[in-house]
Amino acid sequence: MNLTVLLQAPAATEGGMGQYGSIIMLVLIFVVFYFFMIRPQMKKQKEIKKFRDSISLGDKVITTGGIYGKIKEVKDNTIILEIADNVRITVDKGSVFATAADSATAAAK
Repeated sequence: MNLTVLLQAPAATEGGMGQYGSIIMLVLIFVVFYFFMIRPQMKKQKEIKKFRDSISLGDKVITTGGIYGKIKEVKDNTIILEIADNVRITVDKGSVFATAADSATAAAK
């Protein structure tokens, strides 16, 4: 018993979007990515930058490493945190995550 299998490409359907359909779909996918992923991320980065530029002396903050401290000095790219009596460390401004008050309200929720 011989079995012959014929492979054939599916027939092209007429109608639909034609030759511009794939381009339109790619544009729509990009628009969805922009509004649901890229735009919110850019907004969040602006908020973080605004927060880091607004920190001042005496603020109680938390670093990304989980260190709680009080700001004793602010320089261009670094801050000096007092984490205990007469114990001060220098950290990058980029490592400041939130104020201690912000984390307390987030924990209460």
